[in-house]
Amino acid sequence: MRNNKTASLFPKELVIESLKQSFVKLNPRMMFRNPIMFIVEVVTFVMLFVTIWAAATGDTTQGSFGYNILVFIVLFATLLFTNFAEAIAEARGKAQADSLRKTREETPAKLCVGNKIETVSSSQLKKGDIFICEAGDTIPSDGEIIEGLASIDESAITGESAPVIREAGGDKSSVTGGTKVLSDQIKVKVTTEPGESFLDKMIALVEGASRQKTPNEIALTILLAGFTLVFVVVCGTLKPFADYSNTTITIAAFISLFVCLIPTTIGGLLSAIGIAGMDRALSANVITKSGKAVETAGDIDTLLLDKTGTITIGNRKATQFYPVSGIDEHSFVQACLLSSLSDDTPEGKSIVELGREKGVRVHDLNTSGSKMIKFTAETKCSGVDLANGTRIRKGAFDAIRKMSEAAGNKYPKEVADLVQKITSNGGTPLVVSQDDFIIGVIELQDIIKPGIQERFERLRKMGVKTVMVTGDNPLTAKYIAEKAGVDDYIAEAKPEDKMNYIRKEQENGKLVAMMGDGTNDAPALAQANVGVAMNSGTQAAKEAGNMVDLDNDPTKLIEIVEIGKQLLMTRGTLTTFSIANDVAKYFAIVPALFMVTIPALAPMNIMHLHSPESAILSAIIFNAIIIPILIPLALRGVAYKPIGASALLRRNLLIYGLGGVIAPFIGIKLIDMIVSLFM
Repeated sequence: MRNNKTASLFPKELVIESLKQSFVKLNPRMMFRNPIMFIVEVVTFVMLFVTIWAAATGDTTQGSFGYNILVFIVLFATLLFTNFAEAIAEARGKAQADSLRKTREETPAKLCVGNKIETVSSSQLKKGDIFICEAGDTIPSDGEIIEGLASIDESAITGESAPVIREAGGDKSSVTGGTKVLSDQIKVKVTTEPGESFLDKMIALVEGASRQKTPNEIALTILLAGFTLVFVVVCGTLKPFADYSNTTITIAAFISLFVCLIPTTIGGLLSAIGIAGMDRALSANVITKSGKAVETAGDIDTLLLDKTGTITIGNRKATQFYPVSGIDEHSFVQACLLSSLSDDTPEGKSIVELGREKGVRVHDLNTSGSKMIKFTAETKCSGVDLANGTRIRKGAFDAIRKMSEAAGNKYPKEVADLVQKITSNGGTPLVVSQDDFIIGVIELQDIIKPGIQERFERLRKMGVKTVMVTGDNPLTAKYIAEKAGVDDYIAEAKPEDKMNYIRKEQENGKLVAMMGDGTNDAPALAQANVGVAMNSGTQAAKEAGNMVDLDNDPTKLIEIVEIGKQLLMTRGTLTTFSIANDVAKYFAIVPALFMVTIPALAPMNIMHLHSPESAILSAIIFNAIIIPILIPLALRGVAYKPIGASALLRRNLLIYGLGGVIAPFIGIKLIDMIVSLFM
């Protein structure tokens, strides 16, 4: 998606479309979704009626025609600016949707019908259908590879040009419609109904068609509506005061004061902030199923991360051979290589590489007539049966120990000590046996990703607890956890262990996030408050999570947390700024209204505004122009720094609270100086 991002916040074509939508959104049925701005629209058209009435009758008791029409124009501009903020945020999403539609064009599909292949349109594919894709074909629909392996170009979805490998079985079997097969052939089973594909959901999401107000947005809207009712009462109380002091307050003044006091700034920007938050998540190549998920990410207390591929590089490497006493090292290395010839795992390949460094090459080994024993998850070992009857096995120490003891052989203390030493140093031991006699140990080491300690420290400053999940034994897990700088770990983790840990944290009132890609991760992803599934993962995982990471980057959770916190901060700081603005505008307008008839209020007119009319006009002009000024901030979001909640609160109160009080005094005074030149 990165290649679809707009470099500018306000591209010309989007601005033109957004300006049109600003007028379309004046429809009362659309405005009603935003109670505050709907009220502003109502009083704006009341002001229009007053202006027409003043022009028709020539009555100046409610101010001159020029003054009334100017107030109406400014109020109308306030509505347009508000609608523009929402429209530009929506337009950015729709621009991304248009580029996605080009990807979702109908493509031919090679449908398997019995033993025949039929070419049909991708729109005709149903859930459960099976199709074949070869090199050069565009994948017609979302599905799971059930046979074969292929290199796939996912740039249409992710924006990344580097091809990825997808294969049947395991956790890298999912393919997305619209991506392209670069090599080999795969057989795919369709996992979605027409119109429900990943791309369809993406398009609906970025267009805003499926966007609903989050609980936080709803709560804030109710709060702002309460503020609005309060200021209705405040403005209503001014009438008796005015009558008592023989002060004439025009309808224009009442309406202007009301519009200035209600939280129009945040009311106008609230929707744009939510849409922009979703857009920032998409810009990070993360698809969210709801805005609530992004918000929840900002409040996360606990983060579950897989060790492999997240904290470590992912592939363990063989670093040392340890033959037992009495076994020649060269012979032991040969045995290690022979037992690894059928091991296609990265670990198996690294053993062959380490053997080459030790001077033992595969082509020097005599394997004629040998039977290769492939590595399986059940046996936890691989090996070879040589033509002369020699049996060599290599695998997890507990599997080889059981095999050796079952044959009546003793488990050497030397081997037990080596295993203990390797695991306590964060390594993984692989034990090698020949004819059921243990002959040595291979050390595998996880390579911790550079800079991961700093990222965990950053999360710690955010107040987020990090938990490493690994299938390693407790000793290895403890070593890597300490070295990486995580707060806790789950060793020898099974799917139910993840579930139990998440539930335990949630029972203590914590919000939990985790990432997974396999079917066995689905229950935990569904249980977590924020579940991020890898795009390469299984369909079950993607359905269980409430986010999908297009980059398949396990560390993306850290970025998601920051995006969520930024969304919450942006909404909070702009709300603070808006309410602080209202307080300042009250003290700017009210003294100016009464200073002629009540001279004692003159000292409160600290800005020395020219007249009540100029004060009113200056205040509503400032109220209108502050909205477009803040649109870039609403779209980009407030800059986030992991400095702790208390420090963030102090900083934002200082910048946006105090700034919100000071800004209107300066702005209204400057506008008044200009307005007074024409009055």
